[in-house]
Amino acid sequence: MMRNRMKILALLAGMFWIGIAQAEEKFQPTVESLRQYECPEWFRDAKFGIYLHWGAYSVAEQGEWYARKLYDETIPEYKHHLEHYGHPSEHGYKDFIPMWKAENFDPDALLALFKKAGAKYFCPCAVHHDNFDLWNSKYHEWNAVDMGPKKDLIGMWREATLKAGLRFGVTTHLSRSYSWLNVANGADTQGPKQGVPYDGAQGKAKGLYPPNDGQSTHPRAPLDAPKSWRDHWARRVKQLIDDYQPDHLYFDCAVPFRGEDQGRTGMDVIAHFYNQRSDGVMCVKERPWQGLYADGITTLDYERGKASHILAKPWQTDDSIGSWGYNENTPYTTADAVVDKIIDIVSKNGNMLLNIPIRADGTLDETATGILEDLGEWFDVNGEGIYATRPWYMYGEGKTEMPHKTIESPFTFKDIRYTTKGEYLYAFVLDWPGKRTVEMQFLAPGNHRIGEIKSVELLGHDEPIQWEHHPDGLRVVFPQKKPCDFAYCLKIHLPRK
Repeated sequence: MMRNRMKILALLAGMFWIGIAQAEEKFQPTVESLRQYECPEWFRDAKFGIYLHWGAYSVAEQGEWYARKLYDETIPEYKHHLEHYGHPSEHGYKDFIPMWKAENFDPDALLALFKKAGAKYFCPCAVHHDNFDLWNSKYHEWNAVDMGPKKDLIGMWREATLKAGLRFGVTTHLSRSYSWLNVANGADTQGPKQGVPYDGAQGKAKGLYPPNDGQSTHPRAPLDAPKSWRDHWARRVKQLIDDYQPDHLYFDCAVPFRGEDQGRTGMDVIAHFYNQRSDGVMCVKERPWQGLYADGITTLDYERGKASHILAKPWQTDDSIGSWGYNENTPYTTADAVVDKIIDIVSKNGNMLLNIPIRADGTLDETATGILEDLGEWFDVNGEGIYATRPWYMYGEGKTEMPHKTIESPFTFKDIRYTTKGEYLYAFVLDWPGKRTVEMQFLAPGNHRIGEIKSVELLGHDEPIQWEHHPDGLRVVFPQKKPCDFAYCLKIHLPRK
């Protein structure tokens, strides 16, 4: 009798504490509850972060989609695979895992370089579509601690990031894997190996390759993934949140999963993140074909794109200097173009999360290192006009557009972008004007939004510069010598009216 009474009391006590814990959780997995989210100030101030894709796919140096493309007999990567590794029935994606050693990985040195480049946060890809976890995963045997590098890469990245004084985040691309990697369960439809099952279809690497439940092989995130897969996804991502405490979490899609689940699983993970990390930043993409999307429940991310105007709420662009995963065939954009992208994005209330391709051994090539060093030199001169700034009422002047995946920047000295901080307006002239006068029409005396201009300086230039508050706008004559190699920042003392 006493034993039963004790069990009842213990049960009641447990229910009591569970009730208190639930009451203390601000966020619940509903759109209405998640709209309490506010992007934290640290993110708004940071403006620039670095990110990278690294995995067993890096061994082939053909990009991060190689895990899928090696099974597609219609594209060059399949031919490359036959020539270098053999047929997918004999050498599949699983066979790259023991080849990936990360033998020269020095996270402290890399983070020192990223910090020097001007980054304020760092977000490695923790799991790509290839379904291979880069942390000490409790719920997935296919992970970098037990296989491949045999290192807790995310743990090592986190330690080095915090040591460098940067904010730490992770990106996750896992929700697509159920269909994206289902190609391993197929076979050639033509040629001498027609009908020969690939390694996944032979029953190899179970757990890495998804079970072939009749789902498509579409590369998008599956809308109607079974509950077993949704729950598996949620357990892995929640463990990543709990054990590695990221300040920034990113899904490479909208909120998984939109079908019968109606995004409940994804919203549950997001609510868990918000409840664990009170100043955490959550980013998803406005891709309703890949999941649920609702304004205000997260920070919006644009992949290789950007807003066309100033958005009321902070947002982020994720972009890359080349391909996402290391690809020997993809050229890099110039540091000049990267700088212009950052300025344009920041002027519209956004952040730039810039991907740097990394080789399988854990090193960067000379070109990538050089770009980062160039960015650092530019930020040393001009960071004042980027960090902790806010948009002006207009993002800028000029009609030039930056093409998708551009190598060279198309901007001219007539293209100007504005940011503000306190009583100062920062005007970035996106190309060197030479002996020509730069005129900023939005700073004409007839603009009743502005008061008297007190002073104009050129960051990185120690001497006074010539300027005139002309009826047509602020006119500035630049000195003969450039203060830096890329976009040039005018610091304008413009007290608020």
